[in-house]
Amino acid sequence: MAPSTSYRLLQIALVAFGAVMILLYPLAVVWPSGWAWHPGAPHESDYFMMIVGVYATLGAFLWNAARRPEANISLIWFTVVSSLVHAVIMTFQSFGGGHHMGHLAGDVPALLLVAIVLSVLVRSSGLKQPATTSDSSPT
Repeated sequence: MAPSTSYRLLQIALVAFGAVMILLYPLAVVWPSGWAWHPGAPHESDYFMMIVGVYATLGAFLWNAARRPEANISLIWFTVVSSLVHAVIMTFQSFGGGHHMGHLAGDVPALLLVAIVLSVLVRSSGLKQPATTSDSSPT
């Protein structure tokens, strides 16, 4: 049986969002006010480079999850929830110093887009967390 349209769109979204996460560093070079939180080149911030590493890793895992989203539902929901949390925190921080308002047009909407698109596609494709049985405990 062919996969549903929602399932196929979920696979495409996982690859696309994974690619953006892997390309976070170049995005910060091209549009620093929307993606970087410090002055200067992105590589000059230890914090930013740590974030790049975390998101590049998540992006690679999302690429892998695109092969069989049903086997990676926890990772997809982690991506949804962590993106929402990250966007909320960054929204409040954007108003804090006044010089981070560009994030409200850059990474904040990108994180919200990831969360909304993935959650809608997971729900519409009918994917559910696999059931666990109590019989599967280690002996």
